Amino acid sequence: MRLVLLGAPGAGKGTQAKKLVDKFGIPQISTGDILRKAVADGTPLGKEAKIIMDKGELVPDSVVIGLVKERLAQDDCKNGYILDGFPRNTAQAEELDKVLSEMNAPLDVALSVDVDKNDLMKRLTGRRTCRGCQQMYNIHFSPPQKEGVCDKCGGELYQRDDDKEETIKNRLDVYEKATAPLIDYYGKKGILKSVEGVGSIDDIFNRICTILGY
Repeated sequence: MRLVLLGAPGAGKGTQAKKLVDKFGIPQISTGDILRKAVADGTPLGKEAKIIMDKGELVPDSVVIGLVKERLAQDDCKNGYILDGFPRNTAQAEELDKVLSEMNAPLDVALSVDVDKNDLMKRLTGRRTCRGCQQMYNIHFSPPQKEGVCDKCGGELYQRDDDKEETIKNRLDVYEKATAPLIDYYGKKGILKSVEGVGSIDDIFNRICTILGY
């Protein structure tokens, strides 16, 4: 199964991707992981990416696509893979389709994990992290027994800067502008499937398996 996983920040894509990996025995692939490995291994594309990253610039699509192509050609992807966080926009999706067409291995499914924007805000802005043991809580859904205090170690709970409302709104706006159009793109190609990302992790996963026909 060759699958692209779509969904806004906080939709729970990463959690569901790990469960899909366990069930189907296929790798989860993120461009961040690919970039870090290519840089560490000193591959030609990795060296090119490192020069760009060291300047504080974004790695261009051409390099990212090249890295993705190399990764998808590896043996562990023969039976499929889960692309998580890529493509990020329709231009990348079009380039990916060209690469997969050359490999004679088009995508089977684009799976969108759908969560209401208000719920996403609660999930993300409600997060609190323990300064001591790094245990995470959510003041709306999984609060500590005592406000501001970690149940496990008694450490102080705090809100990370990237969990603050203004930052979260910005992340969701960026997603809506750049990534949400992928829903239309894959819908027109006839491979889009959507799942409601609300409920327990297992409930959502069971819905995904049903949608995928397993």
